[in-house]
Amino acid sequence: MPEIQWLAAAFPNFVRYVVVGFGLAGLFLIVYAQITPWHEFKLIRAGNSAAATALVGALLGFCLPLANTIAQASSLTDVVLWALVALVVQVIVHLVMRLALPQLRSAIEADQPAAGIAAGGFAVCFGLINAACLTS
Repeated sequence: MPEIQWLAAAFPNFVRYVVVGFGLAGLFLIVYAQITPWHEFKLIRAGNSAAATALVGALLGFCLPLANTIAQASSLTDVVLWALVALVVQVIVHLVMRLALPQLRSAIEADQPAAGIAAGGFAVCFGLINAACLTS
């Protein structure tokens, strides 16, 4: 049963990458929640769809390059380093969005869907570009 032997040999590496990947996603959420002027989790618990859309978009924008890096990385060090780049890209996207849309905070807090869609959509778009840049 070579498949079982292969799985037994590959499983520890899989666990390492999953743990690091989930940890990096958690780190991203903590950093993102700290840089935004609104309180995502409080707003989401209160049913604010704009905050949820913006947060999920930012998380997707981070996880797309993270997933690409995990799929192509030669080591966990590569994954961590490129994940930090993806995190910085998402922070920059968020800061530019706040400069371009000074009313973003009040719109998110007022649960205006367009604000959440714009913030989350831009984060996903730049995350896709970032992920594509990691393929070469």
